[in-house]
Amino acid sequence: MVKTMGLTAEQNSVIDIGIPMPVKCKLETVEAMGIVSNIQQFTIHDGPGIRTEVFLKGCPLNCVWCSNPESLKPRQEIGVHASRCIGIDKCGYCLAACSECEQGVFLQMDNKITGIDREKCTDCMQCFDACPAGAIVLWGEMQTVDDVMKVIMSDIAFYEKSGGGVTISGGEALVQWQFAKAILKNCKQRDIHTCLESALHCNPSILEEVYPHVDLIITDIKHMDDEQHKKYTGLGNSLIHSNIKSTVEMRKPLIIRIPVIPDHNNSEENIRATAEFISKDLQNKVLQVQLLPYRPLGLEKYQSLGLDYPMADFIPPTREVWELEILNFVQIMKSYGIPVVAGANSKMG
Repeated sequence: MVKTMGLTAEQNSVIDIGIPMPVKCKLETVEAMGIVSNIQQFTIHDGPGIRTEVFLKGCPLNCVWCSNPESLKPRQEIGVHASRCIGIDKCGYCLAACSECEQGVFLQMDNKITGIDREKCTDCMQCFDACPAGAIVLWGEMQTVDDVMKVIMSDIAFYEKSGGGVTISGGEALVQWQFAKAILKNCKQRDIHTCLESALHCNPSILEEVYPHVDLIITDIKHMDDEQHKKYTGLGNSLIHSNIKSTVEMRKPLIIRIPVIPDHNNSEENIRATAEFISKDLQNKVLQVQLLPYRPLGLEKYQSLGLDYPMADFIPPTREVWELEILNFVQIMKSYGIPVVAGANSKMG
């Protein structure tokens, strides 16, 4: 693991996240294979034109408003959708397939599998292979660069017609930065437009490795106050801000997104502090700043992993309220000369 002098112990401990190997799959090289959460085709929000978006597993942050908890850990995970279970008495294939089922791996209620005891589960994945109903899911798939490129190349006609391309996202795409770099490099060799969506909490040397193969960067600023950022994401923001500055200094096209979370970062003080950072530290050298409304999503994913949803009790404001608030913040940022819009597509909704 490479560590960088001048970073705090906390920062080094996070940027050097490894990728634990699943029980069933030992990797020859990280560059040749990675853990993919999802590949979404025909997307239009994360970069220009029609795109194929590759979501990689693993993220050093733990945002309380995260809607993709299945993308946080850099390893494959079993999830359980209890509502899909057709009944232990009618099926029971997962119990028969699991070599550890006698140890009480499966949580059961009303004749259904409702969850997994994570401390007893050995991640053998046999229950996933055996389940005929889709009640047991596997979050994360081991894929090679060639596997990913086959999907990407199947959409190349859409990129050419729309000015689109490929976006690598997460989780945090740079947790598996070597795998991400290999995909991006393959895309550029085929003249496909590339976009990297990243929180930029990573070793600065990684940017030097990956950026030559990236046409557009999308990052976000979650909170300008370091302590509040740590409270809501688990980590401070100094490394992120430093990497955002470096991105601008390297003259990489940059879009900044600000998720506007009620009762978390939606104060005028925070918006003005963010505007000061963009206008002064970044000299407004960004393509666009996008203010995004928060929508509580992902509850079923949390349940499948046996996790509590941190924002479960949050009652979102009505559209009329949050839309007016975001439009007000847009006007504040425009007063700083910032190219800011409401939403990811230059319009609300």
